[in-house]
Amino acid sequence: MSRWSTVAGVRTHARLRTAPVPALPVVMLHGLAVSHRYLMPTADALADRHPVLLPDLPGFGLSAKPPVAYDVPRHAAFVAAWLDAHRLTRVAVLGHSFGAEVAAAVACLRPDAVAALVLASPTTDPAARSRRALIGRWFADLPVEDPRQAAILARDVWDARPWRIWATIGHSVRNRVEEDLRRVQAPTLVLGGDRDPVAPLQWRTRVATLTGGASVTLPGAAHNALTTAGAAAADAIAAHLAILTCASGTTG
Repeated sequence: MSRWSTVAGVRTHARLRTAPVPALPVVMLHGLAVSHRYLMPTADALADRHPVLLPDLPGFGLSAKPPVAYDVPRHAAFVAAWLDAHRLTRVAVLGHSFGAEVAAAVACLRPDAVAALVLASPTTDPAARSRRALIGRWFADLPVEDPRQAAILARDVWDARPWRIWATIGHSVRNRVEEDLRRVQAPTLVLGGDRDPVAPLQWRTRVATLTGGASVTLPGAAHNALTTAGAAAADAIAAHLAILTCASGTTG
């Protein structure tokens, strides 16, 4: 099911998956050249345990296309406004790749609303903090991804337009995500595939250390682990949130 709303002047699309029982909602944020579409394998696998909401960030997917590419703080402010517009006062926020940078910023901006955080294949590893290095890692990821993703990714790139992708890559590599990671208060799970050259294990381990969180590696998955290992990713996310629920004694 799709939901449309106008937030901060942007007509915004979100995909929803409802859960059969009350539980903490999970808001999933996509990466910089893509949309909600490639996250659906994890969203569908998780929806039997948690409601899932997948907004298309401004400029991407089915949402409106502002004339400028938003940087991380502006995306985070938009997501915070989107949460308020939909009266989501307590959620888990999951971000993949560039979306993990946005998710970390949202957690810092709205610690009152972000009860849990999941950072999946997070960018940007300081060892690849330039456009050339990050793009090089993406090219290294292509041979280890499932080629059946190509149609979805091509559609998303067309929707976003190359200029916006190029500009957002610049925002990503200029964003010092470590500053936000050190400030995160929400219980954090770091996810990633064991074949991911974009967010390798060494970097994910550092992310987990900076946030005081836990790290889970998904066997056989590359950078797009939420597409190719949706069931395993959903299980890891649900386990993380179950621990949170037990600790708080509430379902959200």
